[in-house]
Amino acid sequence: MRAVRERRGVTLKQVAGRAGVSESLVSQIERNKVSPSIDTLLSIADVLGVDYEYLFSDYRKKGKVEIIRTAERSVTRDGLVTMSRLSVREEIPGEHTVEAFMLEVAPKGQTGDLEYGHAGREFGIILDGEAELLYGDDTYALAKGDTVSFASRIPHILKNRGKATLKAVWIVSPPRQASHK
Repeated sequence: MRAVRERRGVTLKQVAGRAGVSESLVSQIERNKVSPSIDTLLSIADVLGVDYEYLFSDYRKKGKVEIIRTAERSVTRDGLVTMSRLSVREEIPGEHTVEAFMLEVAPKGQTGDLEYGHAGREFGIILDGEAELLYGDDTYALAKGDTVSFASRIPHILKNRGKATLKAVWIVSPPRQASHK
């Protein structure tokens, strides 16, 4: 904020007077010595003609990076289906969240449910093998390199229709429980 104030040729005293706060407070805010109330911060921003988004631009450059090492992946086995978690399932209000996992389906295996769907969307990419997606009343053949995306509210099943293990990366949003695709 100091750089903006100085670029505009405005003194601490002028900013403080127009914002209705003390000169000392403005100085402390500029030096990161105090955290002002939102009202005070917005008043100073208005005086300086600063977009509110600019005030939080440094904050938006910081975030949490989550890494799951290969050896640390959570693995769930259910009959002929193995799911290895590729993402951390974390619910953050107001944030877009996804669940991603490596899906391995042995020959004649399948995952999903033709009785019930669920909220959200799914996206998959077939890494190896041949699959059949039963989606409501329709059936789709999928092969290595194919991608598929669909609304999850329609009941669906992914079957291995080949003789080798079907391998796919699967992404679900919003996240589901680890034992269900």
